[in-house]
Amino acid sequence: MEKVKKIIVSLQFSGKEIEVGELVEDGNIYFKYYTDFLKLGLDISPFKLPLNNELHKADQHPFDGLFGVFNDSLPDGWGRLLLDRKLFSEGILPAEVSPLDRLAYIGNKGMGALIYRPEKELFATKKNIIELDAIANEIEEVYEGTSVEIIEELYNLGGSSGGARPKIVVGYDKDTEQLIHGENQLPKSFEHWMIKFPSSTDLPDIAQIEYAYHKMALAAGIEMTDCKLFAGASGKKYFGTKRFDRDGINRKHIHSACGLLHDNFRRSTMDYGHLMDAAFQLEKDIAAYEKVLRIAAFNVYSHNRDDHSKNFSFLMNEKGEWKLSPAYDLTFSSSAHGMHSTTVAGEGNLPGEKQLIALAQDFGVKNVTTIIKEVKLVCSNWIEYANEADVSKKSSQLIHQKIKLLISN
Repeated sequence: MEKVKKIIVSLQFSGKEIEVGELVEDGNIYFKYYTDFLKLGLDISPFKLPLNNELHKADQHPFDGLFGVFNDSLPDGWGRLLLDRKLFSEGILPAEVSPLDRLAYIGNKGMGALIYRPEKELFATKKNIIELDAIANEIEEVYEGTSVEIIEELYNLGGSSGGARPKIVVGYDKDTEQLIHGENQLPKSFEHWMIKFPSSTDLPDIAQIEYAYHKMALAAGIEMTDCKLFAGASGKKYFGTKRFDRDGINRKHIHSACGLLHDNFRRSTMDYGHLMDAAFQLEKDIAAYEKVLRIAAFNVYSHNRDDHSKNFSFLMNEKGEWKLSPAYDLTFSSSAHGMHSTTVAGEGNLPGEKQLIALAQDFGVKNVTTIIKEVKLVCSNWIEYANEADVSKKSSQLIHQKIKLLISN
């Protein structure tokens, strides 16, 4: 396999591609902005990739020599599994595939607004009407390693998306309820959505649980995009959410806290204080503190402990203006070690009101007691949201007991 030695990075918002700069591999990976792009003043990664005329080289860790802004384009977990399986079937050892090769496979199919040229084709694009139960069955086969054709189809449907849980990107027409392959250019009546499928470790009704958490988060004053439960032919439910990095044909630049701060999300050292500081620096508004604090409180009291740095992102528009993205991946969860992946004022095991108040005081947030009270009240009504989303009685009671203990902490 001929390795990619140079990648041209572009941004595409609503019109033509804007060339940003180029990545070159020569033992190490280097990046340099183009002079014309520097004149635009669009700071695509303010903390780790300064907007200047220098030749930039990232540390080898945590992203194999890539800057976090480019690593954000690469699939993780499920998407990486699909790509590696396909590479292996083509006689290519995944360990021999460089980060630049992987970016070339992403091309223009990644999340956000970044595009990578030249683009390498490994999968033929298919335009399918989507049947969710069939995809769920195929996902089980992928975990068993039985079908290369299935791997290709699933990668086309969402292999460039991040996260550990299986998911597909689709076009969704609200009026007709039709789902189609989620290409960059969709027919006029379709919106860009993402649909998740349960992993082997999830509760059977994880889709209903996440939908109930969506409703609960909205009631707690947290911004999220539209979400809904999609049904397969069997009646089985799947959780779907409208993508916030797409608006019709327009794209938005997305940067995770993981990539922005070069945090190793598997061995994270991030605290909600780091997130609050980053949000303020990017938004230049003290309201950013309250937004992050509210999410922290919700994750504490709703037992969402898989709150790692890839589960927080920021969006930049074509004017270079940044804001915290709508919240996502809010659901009942435990991390691999049972603690919060992102600490609250240094506490990851069992943070509560004391740590949330300490966090707020560090940043001068005055209405912390009001925020805590509001979030606690909403979470205490979990059963109401669970019933509305048709969560099973067993799961509902399990989560209710966990939340009750957290609220009393």
